Amino acid sequence: MLLKKLKIKNIRSYKDAEVDFPEGSTLLMGDIGSGKTSILLSIEFALFGLQPSQRGSSLLRNNESEAFVSLEFEVDGQNVIIERKLKKGGKAISQEDVSISIGDEKIEGSVTEIKNKVLTLLNYPQDFAKKTNDLYKFTIYTPQEEMKQIILEPSEVRLNTLRHIFGVDKYKRISENIEKIGVKLRQEIRLKESQLKNVEEIKKELENKEFLLEKEKYKIKEIETEVEKIGQEKIKAQAELKELETKIDEKSHFNKEKEKSELMLSNKKESIQTYEREIAALKDQIKEGQKFSVKEEDIASLNSRISSQENIQRQLNEEHLAVSSRLQNYDEKVKEIEKLKNKISGLCKCPTCLQEVNEEYKKNIFLKADEELQKMNEQSAADKIRKVELRDKIEQSKKQIESFKNALSEIRILKVKLEGLKEKEKRVEDIEKTKIAASRDSVMLAEQIESFKKMILDLEKYSGKYEAKNREIQMINAEENKALIKKAELNKDIQFIEQQMKNIREEMKKSEELAKKIIYLKELEFWISNKFYQLVLHTEKNILVKLREEFLQLFSSWFSVLVSDELGVRLDETFSPIVQQQDYEIDYEFLSGGERTAVALAYRLALNQVINSLLSKIKTRDIVILDEPTDGFSETQLDKMRDVLHQLKVKQLILVSHEQKIEGFVDNIIRFKKTNGITEIEKRNAG
Repeated sequence: MLLKKLKIKNIRSYKDAEVDFPEGSTLLMGDIGSGKTSILLSIEFALFGLQPSQRGSSLLRNNESEAFVSLEFEVDGQNVIIERKLKKGGKAISQEDVSISIGDEKIEGSVTEIKNKVLTLLNYPQDFAKKTNDLYKFTIYTPQEEMKQIILEPSEVRLNTLRHIFGVDKYKRISENIEKIGVKLRQEIRLKESQLKNVEEIKKELENKEFLLEKEKYKIKEIETEVEKIGQEKIKAQAELKELETKIDEKSHFNKEKEKSELMLSNKKESIQTYEREIAALKDQIKEGQKFSVKEEDIASLNSRISSQENIQRQLNEEHLAVSSRLQNYDEKVKEIEKLKNKISGLCKCPTCLQEVNEEYKKNIFLKADEELQKMNEQSAADKIRKVELRDKIEQSKKQIESFKNALSEIRILKVKLEGLKEKEKRVEDIEKTKIAASRDSVMLAEQIESFKKMILDLEKYSGKYEAKNREIQMINAEENKALIKKAELNKDIQFIEQQMKNIREEMKKSEELAKKIIYLKELEFWISNKFYQLVLHTEKNILVKLREEFLQLFSSWFSVLVSDELGVRLDETFSPIVQQQDYEIDYEFLSGGERTAVALAYRLALNQVINSLLSKIKTRDIVILDEPTDGFSETQLDKMRDVLHQLKVKQLILVSHEQKIEGFVDNIIRFKKTNGITEIEKRNAG
């Protein structure tokens, strides 16, 4: 990773500024409070956003509502630009509008999403996503006020911090998880032991069930023998019942035939009575019909009178039609005359000759029209009277014709009746013959019924035997059902016992498997809680020893560059630095300000190298940022900073200092100057 450009607006003392970062060493130079550290904080904010302990008010310029940061850098040859905004809303300041551009692709997302994207680009372990930027602080940039913090922290806090940075804290987590797993395994073992049953008792219970099963199966065989015997008796009784059923069926058949014959006899008797009544009625009709007679001349006379009256009615209808037509013509002529009168009354000139029409001419026309109207009214009145007379005569004619026709119809009906007397006489003869045949059939049916009664009486004795045999079969069925129910109950008991045996076998199998599981869990718990736990502790210890050796070598090397040969350093088991003069330990508090800074800087540089060595794939190994690393240095120590910067051997070094002597040690200088609360930037090459 190499920084290229930073753009900021309304960040602390900056209104609108832009900084280019070249490769090589660059000094951010200016008085204390001129805005140098704000550049470093802006870089960290652009990369990771606000930290958990950081407030937006620490970055947003006073009396401003929005701030903007854009950082351009290079990773593996790819150009990356991150843009972030701060916005003040009410009393809170929040992060908004976060985006990252990788090459030509621009991605907008949440603060967390962009942070995860940056961690991926820098190849930082993902477990740093939800933590503070310790890895960034100890590999790239440590704020001035935090540089000595790791030296002054309690040893346990320092060791845990280093464990986290080196990734060794996972062994501590493994140890803690081992203890938790051990507790859970012991709980599981106790639970399974409480569930474990005595296998021998289960086997004894299984033997008892097997004995009981054999006993029930023997009972089943006895019942099956009994059921077979009952079945044979039932077959014999059913055969006898079937023979009796044949006799009962014969009796039933004769009963049905008797009933059928009785019904036929009853029908015959009813038919004979019906024949007698019909013969009597026909004879009465014949006797009554012989009293009347019909003459042909009476029929001819009526037909002639009807024809004559119909002719008269036709003439009346024709005259009535003619009168109605004349009356209609009168009405039309009256309308025409009235229309003519209306037309003449309004006429001034003749439409033909165009001469004026005088009143005398109009009066003559009106007079002629009135005479014609009077004449037509008289004729119309006479025709209306005649029309009423004709309607009355037509009505009388219709009634006369209807009377003649009714009389003719009665004569014809009487004629038909008289003609039917011969057919009735023949019908009487036919019914007499049918009655005689029905009487003979009645006698024969009566004899047949008596024969059926005798046969039914002979078969009556089999009814009692049938009922007795039926009761006997019912008793056999009851015994058979009782035996089958007992057999079903025994089968159910056998199934229940077999299910119990199956459950006992499964329980025994589960107990055996449970016992094996308990043995396995005990072995697993012993291995995890003892062997594996000791292995983890041993591994952690060896890693920490190796890290401390490597760290001490680098720490001593950097310390020897910065401090005189009279002082030496070593690290205890908690990585706490111990300063020695000859064979005496010197408390950190009794060191001079420059010596304390030297200890912190040497510790910081050693930590940087160890982390880059341990996490060799992270993408930030080419850049180091040092914030006021020479605080309290003597002139001699300042001179030694040239060697420190030379030995760092990184592609990009950014150094913050207000010491003018450092200007001669770097490739580039960026000067900062604050005027009226606003920082201005000036860049120049080192001389």
